[in-house]
Amino acid sequence: MAVPKKKVSRSKQGMRRSADALSAPTYIEDKNTGELRRPHHVDLKTGMYNGRQVLAPKTAE
Repeated sequence: MAVPKKKVSRSKQGMRRSADALSAPTYIEDKNTGELRRPHHVDLKTGMYNGRQVLAPKTAE
């Protein structure tokens, strides 16, 4: 059975657990449509990214 050689200090334990905290995802308001979208992601409805058209706009079917 694996047994730790030394006790893990509170500092090291805290450093390991610092990544466990979850944060809410950020959303920004799109300048053109006014809808919320994730930053640095393509707007799937319009197909725009960084002020240019990169995908064909999604049409209602």
